[in-house]
Amino acid sequence: MQIKADDVIRKTVTMLTRLLDVTATKDWGNCVAKADVVVDGNKLLEQVLVSYLLFLEKQLVDLHMFVRKLPTLDASETWTFDASADCWATEPVQTVRTKKIPRNHVKAEATDKHPAQVEVYYEDVTVGYWRTVKFSGALPAQRINELLERVEKLQQAVKFAREEANNTEAEDQKVGEAVFQYLFS
Repeated sequence: MQIKADDVIRKTVTMLTRLLDVTATKDWGNCVAKADVVVDGNKLLEQVLVSYLLFLEKQLVDLHMFVRKLPTLDASETWTFDASADCWATEPVQTVRTKKIPRNHVKAEATDKHPAQVEVYYEDVTVGYWRTVKFSGALPAQRINELLERVEKLQQAVKFAREEANNTEAEDQKVGEAVFQYLFS
């Protein structure tokens, strides 16, 4: 006989009892570990559970990426907000439409011995005008930067609150012994 089943059970119970106790202590502690989320000295959220703070941290990472990918107005244009169209618009730019019309230039008049020497050239003639106004639903870079700054501030506040909540003393839970006593006695 090399090994006894009772010895294996005893060793396994000893190791797993500590695992169950630590996990229970962590989970019970997470039920009471709370902190306030404070941004710029203002309490935004009160007594938030650490599990929700972890969730919120993840959501804010995704929100930060979302804001970074928002479309930005083209910096090469001057944009003003057009309330009637409820979007951004450029100043109207007037453009001229031209057409090339062939013209003749007589270099030498016709004589009884020689035909007239004529050269054809093209003249640009205005055929119309039009105005172009560009519209955009994108945001100015300044607004996107403001949004990013606010998300980052909230991320820092949530991280600080989570760290504060994690400093809460957790009462040791002793559940492993009862579980294994039921199972193996």
